[in-house]
Amino acid sequence: MKLLSWNVNGLRAICDKNALDWIAQEQIDFIGFQEIKAHEDKFPKKIYEYPFKHMYFNSAKRAGYSGVMSLCNFDSEVKKCEFFDDEEGRVLEHRFKNIALFNIYFPNGQKDEERLNFKMKFYADFLVYLDKLLKDGFEIIICGDVNTAHKEIDLTHPKANANTSGFLPIERAWIDDLLKLGFIDTFREINGEIKEKYSWWSYRMKARERNVGWRIDYFFISKGLKDKLKNAFIRDDIFGSDHAPVGIEIDI
Repeated sequence: MKLLSWNVNGLRAICDKNALDWIAQEQIDFIGFQEIKAHEDKFPKKIYEYPFKHMYFNSAKRAGYSGVMSLCNFDSEVKKCEFFDDEEGRVLEHRFKNIALFNIYFPNGQKDEERLNFKMKFYADFLVYLDKLLKDGFEIIICGDVNTAHKEIDLTHPKANANTSGFLPIERAWIDDLLKLGFIDTFREINGEIKEKYSWWSYRMKARERNVGWRIDYFFISKGLKDKLKNAFIRDDIFGSDHAPVGIEIDI
């Protein structure tokens, strides 16, 4: 299976740019979008034209904010968030076979201390939920915009951002805890310590043109799926958002 994830930073905007047309040319089994920023009545008609069997979405109560959508070509039982009060439309959980596949737009903590605390509670509650699923016998795939760079190699200016949300020790420690629980950062598993590979760039100062970025979009898999992982990649050749799509190929 080929699975992708992309923070599109507005579904209507990205469709208006025809920046999704490439997904019709590739054999994709699943793509999860984050930050769709739209309710169903505002979805662009074009999103229904792409060759996928199913569409699922979880929009924020607040119009024009957050929200996630999944397009997929396999059947699954779909749940919204079971571990957090998800008024912001951040989670879709797909269950098929013995697998739980998450499409998540994790909170951003840069606005103020209240939002950082909100982000850390989301992280903590999700980790508890993952531990329960593992104990219940599920293999797990997590994709989405995690809004944290894990290591210094994952952003251009680690020292300058040491006190910036998205690279704070407490945020990075959560990814450490996720890996200790048995999860694998698929991009590093396949690509090792390759440098200057990012998934997000500021719109300011020609950051993408200069490749001044952060790797904050991930696919994590539980260790039971490690031997089934065939590839992991960042599609930094795809434009239309301040994020690049990320993806994996996995035999499931």
